[in-house]
Amino acid sequence: MMQIKTFETTGIEAKRFSKAGERVANVRIDQNSSIIQITKAQDNTASIDFRFTANYVGLGFIKIEGQMIVSGDVDVLIADWGKEGNMNPDDANAVHNTIVSNCLPTALLVARDIKLPPPFPLPRINVQKKSEMKPGSGVEVA
Repeated sequence: MMQIKTFETTGIEAKRFSKAGERVANVRIDQNSSIIQITKAQDNTASIDFRFTANYVGLGFIKIEGQMIVSGDVDVLIADWGKEGNMNPDDANAVHNTIVSNCLPTALLVARDIKLPPPFPLPRINVQKKSEMKPGSGVEVA
């Protein structure tokens, strides 16, 4: 199993196509993380170049590129990537989860700055009014 050593953002590109204040109903937001290349860094480490995109269909996009250093059995990782363009599922899950968990907060801030909706649904808080219990209104058990 490989281990993520470092994570670095190397570029951010963002664009909003609509005018400020324009309202668009039902915006579809597609998110994608992809691996650009995997290369040997040092003895037991590899460098993984990645791209994360949040595509606001017809409205704009946010693209974040970067690099992470991983350690472990990187020779197998590099060989598999070179042959098939794939990683084993455990490594792929670790890499893509790292990309998404690091890029989503950045994408949220960029979206706010260029006035796009958040790239993921924000939780809705719904505080309920406490129901008042009146004496005698409860269930009585004998």
